[in-house]
Amino acid sequence: MDPVVQRLLHSSEPSVRLLTRTEVLGESPNSAAVKKGRAEVKGSERVRLLLSERTGGVLPYHPYAKWCGAHWVLSILADLGYPKGDKSLIPLREQVYRWLLSEEHLRYIPGNELYAGPVIKTHGLVRAHASMEGNAVWYLNALGLADDRTKVLAENLVRWQWPDGGWNCDKAPTAHTSSFHESLLALRGLALQSRISGGTYRESVDRAAEYFLERRLFRRRSNGRIISTRFTKLYYPSYWHYDILIGLRVMKESGFIRDERCADAISLLESKRLGDGGFPAEGAHYRLGHPGASGRSLVSWGGASKLKMNEFVSCVALSILGRA
Repeated sequence: MDPVVQRLLHSSEPSVRLLTRTEVLGESPNSAAVKKGRAEVKGSERVRLLLSERTGGVLPYHPYAKWCGAHWVLSILADLGYPKGDKSLIPLREQVYRWLLSEEHLRYIPGNELYAGPVIKTHGLVRAHASMEGNAVWYLNALGLADDRTKVLAENLVRWQWPDGGWNCDKAPTAHTSSFHESLLALRGLALQSRISGGTYRESVDRAAEYFLERRLFRRRSNGRIISTRFTKLYYPSYWHYDILIGLRVMKESGFIRDERCADAISLLESKRLGDGGFPAEGAHYRLGHPGASGRSLVSWGGASKLKMNEFVSCVALSILGRA
């Protein structure tokens, strides 16, 4: 076995051990070791801290508060392999639904039928932060918390999809191309919803994947140049931000990782492998902070260093390369 895989299997972090088994080694979700691993994740110090600010089952912030609101905490729990069907998370789910399905939320989405904001020329395009709904559809299904309201979120995404296959929140009348940031999590959510529902939404999934594949996951379609240097760096967690690591991960999850147009991004990812076999976090979208600080995290995700292996990044990277 690859020494770096052995190292990850013996990590002090339960979620790293679990993700190595499920995502890197491909162990059955029904195996005794995986079930034990999920229970260890649920009881881990990291998870305890993420949920430590609950009062009466809910978090005392707007669900989208970075990175301590219910939306982000549920997303991280799903990413860590938290066990499905935990009823103690239902109050957090309800916080998310009250936000995303509220008239207040929907009436500020230009082009949406409930829009009640200032006059904006939308040219028939709904300008939504689709990463919000997409992420929610993904983690509610991944955590076994989905219900009929999850399908409403998915159907909204389908209605709001742009002709090029993606989504965008840009209110400028001249905006006509989708956003990588808004589109990837929408694709992730619809891909999982489609798989669970027997292929429903597959047309939207294929169109969204094509938007990224046409651009080889990080290049301009017009001239092949890199869209943004930030897209070429590795981060964990990615939250709503786009980079090739989360891009390739979603391609894997949605069944497109072996498309030849992923090859450039895969080669770039491989080039970042360190001498010990692991992969670094080249930047961080979070900071350890106190309540009220935007972008704060209650836990560290291994820090950022181009010369040091990050266990979370390594798990994701190895799972991608193994499938590719």
